[in-house]
Amino acid sequence: MTVEALGLKLKVGRSVGRRDGYLGGTIAERVADLHAMFSDPEVRAVFCIRGGYGAAMLLDRIDFALIQRNPKLFIGYSDITALHLGIHGQTGLVTMHGPVTLSRFNDWTLEHFKRAVFEPKPLGLLRNPPEERPMRPKHLTRTVSPGKATGPLTGGNLSLISSTMGTPWEIQTEGKILFLEDVDEPPYSVDRMLTHLRLAGKFRGIRGLIIGECADCVPRRPSAEGGFSLGEIYDNILGDLKVPVVTGLTIGHTDDQLTLPLGVEATLDADAATLTINEAATTE
Repeated sequence: MTVEALGLKLKVGRSVGRRDGYLGGTIAERVADLHAMFSDPEVRAVFCIRGGYGAAMLLDRIDFALIQRNPKLFIGYSDITALHLGIHGQTGLVTMHGPVTLSRFNDWTLEHFKRAVFEPKPLGLLRNPPEERPMRPKHLTRTVSPGKATGPLTGGNLSLISSTMGTPWEIQTEGKILFLEDVDEPPYSVDRMLTHLRLAGKFRGIRGLIIGECADCVPRRPSAEGGFSLGEIYDNILGDLKVPVVTGLTIGHTDDQLTLPLGVEATLDADAATLTINEAATTE
């Protein structure tokens, strides 16, 4: 198990392995697991097993006061974005946008995960891994708008951020460094969700913006869809924001994955395609 390989003791929620249609147990079972783990004094961190679908269903059933009384690390990404939005928004606690237990954890991802979770100091400078073949780069970054900016870090999966708009748990972005990522979404869908955020005012007042890699975000029927590339979509929607904007950092659905603490101060350098975490996210 991933948890044991990290030198930690494992405690599994009672409903793990349950099925309810396409969900990992009923809403009540999953909420009970979450409450139990935050209530348990032996549990130091809540490490999500996977993403998928269904986390947003829990939001109006969660006892956020219970979570605030029992602060501990909460780690995951993708669909887990819904829980990050709820926990951080309702309690102010720092949470970790990073791998789930089923992630592949290559050496680079593991190194950055351990630094974020086990070292009670600022993560400092973060950038994509060095390219093994510079002529055929694996991770392409691009500066959409140059500059540097500093502010609290927030963000997560674009689909979940978009789908929680208009709810009490929608993302608060003003004055913050915002990052977005997704997977397996055709360009027109990315366009629709970014447009949704723009119309909702979520780019108004941000300090800077990071778009992570969008794995497999290609037209599903290229000959029929045609249209804009992702780069053109980013330029069309984000190019006039007048804040630093960079695309392609290894956030979210990629084997080379950064672990990012939500709610701490960070500095984005869009020209260098780097993010510097200025504050510690954990304590001894």
